[in-house]
Amino acid sequence: MAISREEQLKILGQMKDSDIDYSDAEPTNAEFWKDAVVHIPPKKVKVSIRLDQDVIAWYKRQTTRGYQTFINAVLRDYMQKYESNTQK
Repeated sequence: MAISREEQLKILGQMKDSDIDYSDAEPTNAEFWKDAVVHIPPKKVKVSIRLDQDVIAWYKRQTTRGYQTFINAVLRDYMQKYESNTQK
């Protein structure tokens, strides 16, 4: 029986770097990283908002963790679509 992604990440997080087998990972060089972009997410603001219980329950069922991040992504998507529609 396969273990969940969360269990795999927990196990990996407890390992020492020296215990991880990197033998199948190809080495990287400057060419590999030349187009890399560092993405620093915008600073989060803590807010209090009242939402319907069934709405929160639905978002929690959609993801095993990070339902607030999921809600933020949905709101961001809506915001960007709304902004692009109003700028036409």
